[in-house]
Amino acid sequence: MISVRKPIRLDTDDMARLLNEIIAQGGTTALTRPVSGTDIAEWMNPTSTRNAWHVAVNEAEKIVGFQWIEPADYLPDEAAEIATFVQIGQTGLGIGSALFDATRKAAKALGYRWINANIRADNEGGLIYYQSRGFQDYRKIEGYKLADGSIVTKQLKRYDL
Repeated sequence: MISVRKPIRLDTDDMARLLNEIIAQGGTTALTRPVSGTDIAEWMNPTSTRNAWHVAVNEAEKIVGFQWIEPADYLPDEAAEIATFVQIGQTGLGIGSALFDATRKAAKALGYRWINANIRADNEGGLIYYQSRGFQDYRKIEGYKLADGSIVTKQLKRYDL
């Protein structure tokens, strides 16, 4: 059974470990360098009060996924950017659905009108996940340069709250 809660500082090392496995696998995230628990903690405490973070934990209280929303400079104030990470080998088990239920409610409470997902076009699992939540394609960014110099296409999807 999966439960969702807000993360605490003690969760950040486990969140970083989960994310680093995804980064090392490659092909699904725009992140290209490993992150630390300190990085995650800093991301969780931006100057904006319009962010929301959630972790999914299993029966053993092990973090199996996390998701957040926050403002983005390229989006209007009414929109939040979303990021979702699920432990490798654990997709398709309802973790993403549980996280999105909590995130959608938080987005509404924070006054957002829509959520933007910015996904690598070669991330088939991510595209399917957001599509299955009701996100709709609205724009592509061709020739997006990642920090490691790789060039990818980004698909932007929108979910109206």
